[in-house]
Amino acid sequence: MPKITDAKILILATHGFEQSELEVPRDQLREKGATVHVASPGGEDIKGWDTDDWGRTVAHDMALEHVRMTEYDALVLPGGQINPDLLRVNPDAIRLIRDFVEAGRPVAAVCHAPWLLIEAGVARGREMTSYASIRTDLENAGARVVDREVVVSDGIVTSRNPGDLDAFVSGIVEAVEDDSRRRDAA
Repeated sequence: MPKITDAKILILATHGFEQSELEVPRDQLREKGATVHVASPGGEDIKGWDTDDWGRTVAHDMALEHVRMTEYDALVLPGGQINPDLLRVNPDAIRLIRDFVEAGRPVAAVCHAPWLLIEAGVARGREMTSYASIRTDLENAGARVVDREVVVSDGIVTSRNPGDLDAFVSGIVEAVEDDSRRRDAA
């Protein structure tokens, strides 16, 4: 895989993403030299959730329906309760996540976003972490759940909450620069 300075990273989100869990990875990855795009279902700007109320709107770069997985080196999934709950019933979102994993491209999920990994059927056998309230869901999906700020396991990066975002971004960089998993996909 490329160095982070050459990487193209996609963030997939919809309304109700935890504000910091989209903005911090987006901004830190851009500062490290990566090209970062935001995709949303239907191709609309999306409104965040900031701790306990609606937050700022984030501009989208493209519609989920127009994303070509082969154009990206990694996928980032912000948490919050609302965002992953809406995305996990979206067949295009689940298919995209599964495509990234099957192609050996990193997928990073923070907070409640591992719900999407469960829905995509890619949690089994991997070591993962998440927000405390969904750890039983991960265990039931076959993941080995740990309580650490970041876990990188077979191409999937997970973190617990906004307090772990610096470690989360470091885990994304590590996964992007690890070329041992990537398989070319058409």
